[in-house]
Amino acid sequence: MKTYPRTGQGPLVLVLHGPNLGALGRRDPGHYGALDLDQIMDRLAKLAGELGLAVEGLQSDAEGDLVEALLAAAGRGVAAAVCNPGALAHTSYAVRDAVEACGIPVVEVHLSNVHARERWRHHLAVAPVAAAVIAGMGPASYDLGLRAAADLLARPA
Repeated sequence: MKTYPRTGQGPLVLVLHGPNLGALGRRDPGHYGALDLDQIMDRLAKLAGELGLAVEGLQSDAEGDLVEALLAAAGRGVAAAVCNPGALAHTSYAVRDAVEACGIPVVEVHLSNVHARERWRHHLAVAPVAAAVIAGMGPASYDLGLRAAADLLARPA
């Protein structure tokens, strides 16, 4: 598990990265891009500053770490989350239930277009309870996810 400390000022957005995303930059760059996770988080920290947000991150290959982070988020002042559950997006009803129960808007992101890949990737267990889903834009999927989170936070309650 790797954590990325809070950067920026304003409402806090938690950025979660699931299994195998710690290998970004060296794992199948044709599908996932050449940037590693540190570079993606650096981009998000800069963008968060422009949007008046704060970000912090967590990458874990363990399903339970993502579930715990989601369920604890609202209680520790997180306003929204951007989550790339990796392959757990297709299989994890535990992550799905945590997204549904966490009490904050969650934007699901995927680097590749999961619907243009293997058939098993077409099913997204988490998507029906996410506030939005962004896929297929490479590392920009995270940027768009953070912008979507900012938009969701700016909407009247």
